[in-house]
Amino acid sequence: MRRKLAVVPERCSGCRICEITCAVHRQGVNNPKKACIRVTTVYPHPVVRMPVVCSQCGDPKCAAACPTNAIFKKDGIVQINKDDCVACHACVDACPFGAMYVHSEIDVPLKCDLCEGDPQCAKMCPTEAIVFLPEHVFGQAHRLNNVLSYAHMKEIEYMEKGKRKRLRYADHGPSEDLER
Repeated sequence: MRRKLAVVPERCSGCRICEITCAVHRQGVNNPKKACIRVTTVYPHPVVRMPVVCSQCGDPKCAAACPTNAIFKKDGIVQINKDDCVACHACVDACPFGAMYVHSEIDVPLKCDLCEGDPQCAKMCPTEAIVFLPEHVFGQAHRLNNVLSYAHMKEIEYMEKGKRKRLRYADHGPSEDLER
């Protein structure tokens, strides 16, 4: 059964233990800038902290951008062949999630390879903001996220029989016609 990393931003405390764990495990150094994961923080309010990890895409844009075909997929994991990589960083620019990183002391871009099936960041995350889940669960998570996004809506505008109407979820009252 294939598994992937999932991020639950609401649980992230911003401790960055995942970055340190990754750098120590992968590079043998206590330097979070050498990690294959980064915690992004967005200010001002609400403050959002979110670990950014490789999504192990089905059709990886990083691989398509690589001029030497150094990026490939094996057993569902997108990997970089260090011998073929020319450090052009086209893959870093192509990643739609910003999940590939560059460090001046490392020749090859940094990218999560799930620690060969045993991701240390998920093991060490004290708040379980990073979890390692079976791939089939992701569809369920996306469906739940869609339902929750609707549940948080207070109102929605729509057209019915040529009239603009507004449905207010918070009031649970009748829809009203909008004359505009």
